[in-house]
Amino acid sequence: MLAAINSAEQSVRLEMYIYTPSSIGERFLEALVKACQRGVRVRVLVDSWGSMTTSAKFWDPLRAAGGEFRWFNPLRLDRCGIRNHRKLLSCDDSVAFVGGFNIAPEYEGDGITRGWHDLGLQIQGPLAKELGTSFDTLFALADFQHKRFTALRKARLRNIISTHDGQILLTGPGRGKSFLKWALLNDLSKAKAIRIISAYFLPTRPLRRALAYAARRGARVQLILAGKSDVPLSQLACRGFYQSFLKAGIEIYEYQPQILHAKMLVFDDVIYAGSANLDRRSLYINYELMVRVPHRELAAEAREMFEDDLRHSRKIDAATWKKSRTFWNKLKENWAFFFLARLDPLIARRQLKYLR
Repeated sequence: MLAAINSAEQSVRLEMYIYTPSSIGERFLEALVKACQRGVRVRVLVDSWGSMTTSAKFWDPLRAAGGEFRWFNPLRLDRCGIRNHRKLLSCDDSVAFVGGFNIAPEYEGDGITRGWHDLGLQIQGPLAKELGTSFDTLFALADFQHKRFTALRKARLRNIISTHDGQILLTGPGRGKSFLKWALLNDLSKAKAIRIISAYFLPTRPLRRALAYAARRGARVQLILAGKSDVPLSQLACRGFYQSFLKAGIEIYEYQPQILHAKMLVFDDVIYAGSANLDRRSLYINYELMVRVPHRELAAEAREMFEDDLRHSRKIDAATWKKSRTFWNKLKENWAFFFLARLDPLIARRQLKYLR
C-alpha cells in the first residue's frame, strides 16, 4: 500500500475505519503528504467513531500540503450507530487494495508470532477503477448533512458494480435488500466446497440455513472462526450456533495464535474479500465493501492460505463441545446474540429513521 502511494502520479484515495496516530499511521501520513507535494490529488476518509483516538490536528500536515481530509459521520449521539467500516486504498484508478485491515499497530506482523491475523486483496484493472468511484460517493456523503444524506439515499446508490473481472458488493443502511447476502446465498446453493474465515461470525437465519443445507447435500463446509477475539461478545454469540452447525456436518475450527480479524470466503473457484463480517451489522447497518472475484488461480491461492490457517487452528469436536455446554454458557450466548442481532440493529434503525 505504501509503495502504491509512493508511486501514484494522479490520485490517491484512502478510506479507513480505524486509523491511529502510531508509527504505522505516521508512515502513511508521510507518504500521503509527499504525494501531495508531487502534485497528486490526495483524499482521505476516516470514520469518526472507529478513529476517535486520532485528533483532527493529526491531519494538519496533509491539509497544509493541499490534501483533503474528512471525518465520516462526525460524532453525534443521535447517529453514532451508523458507521463506515470500509477499508480501501485506490491509486491512479489502476490499483486498489481492500481487506479487513486498518492502519494501526495491531495489524503489523505475520498474524502468527505477532499482530492480528488479517488479509487483503490487491486489485488491478476495471475493478480498481470502480472502487475509486465508490470512494467518491462516500466522500461526498461524509459530513452526514441531512439534506445531502437524504438526497443521496433517494438516488438509490448502486449496491452492486459489475465488470468483466468481478463484482463490487456494497452495503449500507436503508438501502433495501442486501445484494451481498443474495450473492452469498446464490453461491452457497451451488458450491461443492465452502471455506469461510470470519472474525465476527453471526450470520442471519437464511445464511445459517444455506450453510446447513449445503453440508447436508454433501458439500464440504469449513469455518475458521476466532479462538481469540477483541470483541468477546461477538465470540460468545457465535458459539451459540456451534452445536447446530456441527450437527449439520459443518466443520468448525478456531484460530489460535493471535486475534483473528480476517474476512475471506471461497466457494469453489469464487472468492470474496473485503471489510464485511458475516453478521447483521455488516449486512444491513454499516457501509461495507466486498469484492467477489470468480478466478480459478486466485481461488487456488486462497485455498492454500485457508489450509495454512487450518494448521494454526483447533478443530471443535462435536461430542466434546456438546458435553461442555452448561446453562451458564447458553445464557451468556443468548444474551450476546440478543444484544448484537436484536438490540444493536434496532438502535441503528431508529437513528436512520431520524435522519430521513
